[in-house]
Amino acid sequence: MLLAVNAKSLFTELCNGWTKSMKLHDEAPFCQIRGNPEFPLLSKEGDVMIGGAFSIHSKIDQPLLSFTEKPTRLECSRVNLREFRFAQTMIFAIEEINRSEFLLPNVSIGYRIYDNCGSTLSSMRAAMALMNSDELSSGKRCSGQSAVHAIIGESESSSTIVLSRTTGPFKIPVISHSATCECLSNRKEYPSFFRTIASDLYQSRALAQLVKHFGWTWVGAVNSDSDYGNNGMAIFLAAAQEEGVCVEYTEKFHRAEPEKLMKVVEVIRKSTAQVIVGFLAHVEMNNLLTQLSLHNITGLQFIGVEAWITADSLVTPTSFSVLGGSLGFAVQKANVSGLDDFLIKSFWETEFGCKEKNGSTVTERATCKENQDLIEFEDYDDDVAELRYSSNIYKAIYAVAHSLHSILNCSKSQGCDKNVKVSPWQMVETLKQVNLTIKTGDQVWFDGTGAAVARYEVVNWQRGSDGSVQFKPVGFYDASLPPGQKFVLKTEDIMWPGRKKGLPVSVCSESCRPGTYKVLQKGKPVCCYDCIPCADGEISNSTDSNDCKKCPEEYWSNQNRDACILKNVEFLYFTEVMGIILVFFTLFGVLFTLIVAILFLINKDTPLVKANNSELSFLLLFSLTLCFLCSLTFIGPPSDWSCMLRHTAFGITFVLCISCVLGKTLVVLMAFRATLPGSNVMKWFGPVQQRLSVLGFTLIQILICILWLTINPPFPFKNMTLYKEKIILECALGSPVGFWAVLGYIGLLAFLCFVLAFLARKLPDNFNEAKFITFSMLIFCAVWITFIPAYVSSPGKFTVAVEIFAILASSYGLLFCIFAPKCYIIVLKPEFNTKKHLMGKMRSV
Repeated sequence: MLLAVNAKSLFTELCNGWTKSMKLHDEAPFCQIRGNPEFPLLSKEGDVMIGGAFSIHSKIDQPLLSFTEKPTRLECSRVNLREFRFAQTMIFAIEEINRSEFLLPNVSIGYRIYDNCGSTLSSMRAAMALMNSDELSSGKRCSGQSAVHAIIGESESSSTIVLSRTTGPFKIPVISHSATCECLSNRKEYPSFFRTIASDLYQSRALAQLVKHFGWTWVGAVNSDSDYGNNGMAIFLAAAQEEGVCVEYTEKFHRAEPEKLMKVVEVIRKSTAQVIVGFLAHVEMNNLLTQLSLHNITGLQFIGVEAWITADSLVTPTSFSVLGGSLGFAVQKANVSGLDDFLIKSFWETEFGCKEKNGSTVTERATCKENQDLIEFEDYDDDVAELRYSSNIYKAIYAVAHSLHSILNCSKSQGCDKNVKVSPWQMVETLKQVNLTIKTGDQVWFDGTGAAVARYEVVNWQRGSDGSVQFKPVGFYDASLPPGQKFVLKTEDIMWPGRKKGLPVSVCSESCRPGTYKVLQKGKPVCCYDCIPCADGEISNSTDSNDCKKCPEEYWSNQNRDACILKNVEFLYFTEVMGIILVFFTLFGVLFTLIVAILFLINKDTPLVKANNSELSFLLLFSLTLCFLCSLTFIGPPSDWSCMLRHTAFGITFVLCISCVLGKTLVVLMAFRATLPGSNVMKWFGPVQQRLSVLGFTLIQILICILWLTINPPFPFKNMTLYKEKIILECALGSPVGFWAVLGYIGLLAFLCFVLAFLARKLPDNFNEAKFITFSMLIFCAVWITFIPAYVSSPGKFTVAVEIFAILASSYGLLFCIFAPKCYIIVLKPEFNTKKHLMGKMRSV
């Protein structure tokens, strides 16, 4: 850039000097120039002139500057056959137009082609020469006109920038065939620049999309330390960030900096990225390839740009071990009829005149001698098939020709008006309007930035059946197509490095499977992360999730944490082990109660049954049967009816049961009082009063239950707070006051019964039932006092199991304590079942 600015200042001074020289024309009739003029490598005179600048030699030997004498002429070496073919293509297109009867019919096009030797310094010299030619050195009067009407070139962006900045103030159009730097799209800085290739803006973005397409999120990046490499890499890095691709390292070097190149090689050797994006000019790529081969660094996946991916100069016996399997974007192949023959044969015969070894003139021999380093390639045709930029040069020449055709008002019948003076700014404005189709079928036009539409082939370095290296097309990219259709790849046709069939993997961290989420590693790029399993109740159902989603309330995460499934619903099943055991003891209690009832029914006329108030005994057995059966309402899925039934049935049946026991206790007490002289207590507590007392006590409980069910009844409830991973189906109490009122009333009757039975425990009788009632009430109260903390602390279905256990335990306690002794006497000791024994004055045992 500094060189270009200095050159611009220098050129301005020269122009001012030339202007003064023109004003002093009478005193100094001739322009003067200092130094030696630059002569073109290839030239031909014509009515209109087109300039060309190519890196026909790729190395320049700069002399030592002693500052004591005039520097010697720059010497160029190392022929770049690819660039030489570009110059040949330019000549071919010009000769074809000169033979045309339709395009510029009576106007011949000449050319001046300069060799810049791959140096921006030589590019400056070529630019000056193209504008001024050698007319000053020949003693001709200054014309004030540029020596050429347009310039084709250059190949590299840095050299093109120097050329465009130098010619820009004079509006001389520069048309490049391969300078892709996005910086050249700035029309304010480069108003007269055009190119028949797309800007790197598209290629850089397409590179990021290509890398992302194959899942390579961890890549290295190397670029030329030039306008081309730096601008292209900057766009790629921004696009890669948008695509979620991380860059492990970004290194750059210049072809004249071997130290930096060695640093790049060392970084590549130590890196973990298996993919390298090389935004390099073909010269830098050749230097890097040489060092990688020397250090035996192979097996890496290179992603290349159009500057080197199809460069035949990179193909060497050892290069395939490094670049084999490389993918990249390439300009479409040239398909210009007649070009192959011209490149291989015709050019050498017409331009160099060296086909015959013994030339007939001194000029021929001089030309051959002067270009001796090119003569050795006269029969070389290996790279002709890969001249992808030739069509771009061909398009550029035809764009210039059509512009001239328009300015000169050419027609087939009248020819062109040679009196029209063609100015550079006219050429620039006419080029902006160009829209033509060349014989290959390609359309030529320039967008608002002076560039062509972005169309690339995706090529892959492969080994052919004959062992040769081939650049096989495996897809394409067309920026003019709608989104989603721009990129097409044939993955099955791609050969990967080392002839592997599998896709290379280049990631900082392996993808997080569904069920996990990414947690960034501290101090590292976003592509480096740890995979953490989702917490219970959370899932991630996609790869590389950034977080986990919480399952809906009634759902829970599965074992893999990648899907939400319905929570297990828990309640006491009839079919589970606990349910079967409880049902068994329930039915066993009912069966045993029925056996006792049958036994009492068979022996209803015996003294023992009569003495123990058979009517209350049968009612007690009936209520115990209901108590056993009501436990079944607690098993199974809760519903509106089962929730109301289980609590009310439990409350009413137990009150009925305790009321009968209380009645029996009162009968024992009243019977003892009735034996006292003058007592008539039994008339106040006869059978009718006993029935009424049982009915009264029970009605009170029924009334409590009705109020409970009316105000706030129990209802089925999904308890999701007790366990996170499952739902507990249970019966909510509705009104806790109602529940504890029912339970409290049962407890009150049980306590009253216990007190009365305790008072009557030592009444003189052979068979004192009060002792057994006392013991049964003691068990009953103990069970239900224990039940309260157990009920509150038991989780889930165990709450129901505790309640059933309390019902069964208290029912069995009443059944065995009250009726077991009687059954024992009836069945095993029938001799005690006599009135004499019951009325005997024996001490109670």
